Amino acid sequence: MKRQRVVLAALFLFLVYLVAPFQVMAAAAGEKKLIYDDAKLLTPQEYNELNTMANEYGAKRETDFIIITTKNTDNIDIEKMTGDFYDQNGPGYDKPHGNAAILALDMRNRDVYLAGFYKAKAYLDDGRLDKIRNKITPDLSDGNYKLAFETYIKTSYKYMGFEPGVNPDNILFNIWVQLGGALAIGGIVVGIMAYRSGGRVTVNSHTYEDASTSGIVDRQDQYIRTTVTKRKIEKSSGSGSGGGGITGGGHSHSGSRGKF
Repeated sequence: MKRQRVVLAALFLFLVYLVAPFQVMAAAAGEKKLIYDDAKLLTPQEYNELNTMANEYGAKRETDFIIITTKNTDNIDIEKMTGDFYDQNGPGYDKPHGNAAILALDMRNRDVYLAGFYKAKAYLDDGRLDKIRNKITPDLSDGNYKLAFETYIKTSYKYMGFEPGVNPDNILFNIWVQLGGALAIGGIVVGIMAYRSGGRVTVNSHTYEDASTSGIVDRQDQYIRTTVTKRKIEKSSGSGSGGGGITGGGHSHSGSRGKF
């Protein structure tokens, strides 16, 4: 009996060993291909991690987050290249030629272009794509491609959580600022309540004043100081120009272009 149990256990482990690779392949097959690393900037592990991340974050926003890298041997303009990719491959979370955001990297000319189609065009307009490009440009310039691509996916996901026309980087949306503001208001309210709990003071400067004899005897204005307020003007991390447009196939999109 004991021997039979050992044999059955060994057979079970052997079956698990055979089936597990097919389960992994099936899970991988359920993912869309969203990373097109023709320039070979990523290791196989980095590629798999980014593709999984793009699928997970994209599902939550119902938008395909796509990354394209190329050596651009034919020296095609990066905006045209991005539009041609969308026309020919028809990406889209909801349907072919549907909701999609694309980050394209031209290693030959050191160009980076971001585009948003349909839902992504509304939620990732030219201004928001400029912000994303400015965030990832330093890492692109330093060769930290995986980190830059992660930032693109996560920031695109974050920005699409805000209604169009709203500044997603507004400090008031920061949870710690909101918490600090709530604590400050609460402290003020408690302080006022504590102050008033001791009774109100009814005596003031007019209590013992004789209005018939009181009056202004002198007036003087004295200059004290001049206050100068400085405001920092944000600068782009990389040179940029242009915006969205229309692909050769007639698909309108938002856009942001720059060097890295």
